[in-house]
Amino acid sequence: MERRCFAEAVSLGKWQINLGRLLAIYLRRPAAGQTHCPSSAGILNCRGNGKGMSRLQSGLIAYLDSVKSRYPAVRSRWDVLFYPGVWALGLHRFAHWLWEGRLYLLARLVNHFSRFLTAIDIHPGAKIGERFFLDHGFSVIGESAEIGDDVTIYQHVTLGGTNPTTGVGGKRHPTIRSGVVIGSGAQVLGPIEVGEGAKIGANSVVTKDVAPRSTMVGTPAKAVPVEAVHYSPGFMPYGTPCGEDMDPVRAKISELQEELELLTIEVKMLKAARQPQPKVKSA
Repeated sequence: MERRCFAEAVSLGKWQINLGRLLAIYLRRPAAGQTHCPSSAGILNCRGNGKGMSRLQSGLIAYLDSVKSRYPAVRSRWDVLFYPGVWALGLHRFAHWLWEGRLYLLARLVNHFSRFLTAIDIHPGAKIGERFFLDHGFSVIGESAEIGDDVTIYQHVTLGGTNPTTGVGGKRHPTIRSGVVIGSGAQVLGPIEVGEGAKIGANSVVTKDVAPRSTMVGTPAKAVPVEAVHYSPGFMPYGTPCGEDMDPVRAKISELQEELELLTIEVKMLKAARQPQPKVKSA
């Protein structure tokens, strides 16, 4: 059916060809035995049966539940539907769909409308996986950014690019693997890779690759000395551990203080050993 719908659109010109292709993919396959395909004028009415709608509904519910599990302020699935990050993701899906069909102007128009509506700027060329959640908004995601599944990004985050000459094959923006949490205000810059399950603390600046399941804090970002998975099991809001022992600078100072105390004790022992022993008079 998709091919027939596309074939009817071929005669309409290049712009309509791309739109027909996108619509054929977007509207999915019909149920078994369904052979009717409307005319090109009614191509928007091409759709499957109730099973397709059921899959769409179950996928939406799964997404809403995934957001609810990560954000305790959500009281119901309806709450999630009013979050700007959800609207931004939905509009980006449509903009990216147009972008892949080389309808760049339309994709940009959808992108600008989404930015006006949600205060979130996601370039239509960015690739985003499943169950992505961007909380609150005011974030920027660049053109060549790639985001895996189950990624959580908080407000004021930038997935920014570098000079085009420093990228590899036009890759200027970071690649975020599945399960990553990026805290508010973090800046992840350049064609780097953030490993699966990693955490980027609030206001961190990341310019180098991040190892999987590590936690990065600071400017520039450094790995915390204690494994956060043991310190804070489960989902870590804002990707930021709150314990003092999770600060790499504080931890290093503590280590230096302990070494200094040990050296002080050793010096005292050496001084005591060098002190002349009092002579004992014989009877």
